[in-house]
Amino acid sequence: MEHQARRAAIAAYKKRESVAGIYVVRSAASGEAWVGHTPDIDAIRNRIWFALRTGGHTNRPLQAAWNRDGEAAFSLDPLELVDEETLGFMADKVLRSKAGDWRAKLSAGAV
Repeated sequence: MEHQARRAAIAAYKKRESVAGIYVVRSAASGEAWVGHTPDIDAIRNRIWFALRTGGHTNRPLQAAWNRDGEAAFSLDPLELVDEETLGFMADKVLRSKAGDWRAKLSAGAV
């Protein structure tokens, strides 16, 4: 029965609706901020935290701040959720543009 339950959980995960958006990663210790975009705002924190914990995040300044300040100093907050109608068929271009606008507003780096 465990195998069937696992298959059902995987199927439910794949069917769930994802919400695209712009997010900010902040270090409370240093005040630094990094802005990024993702097609799935609910999954991005786990992805970023995993890369940072293992020391393999591609953004070297973010990784250095994580190593210096520690996990407890960091937070990830959504800045803007983007609906399917706004995204249309040019989702990546729209998200990239919105993330650039947020970086300018917050004087933040890219994730």
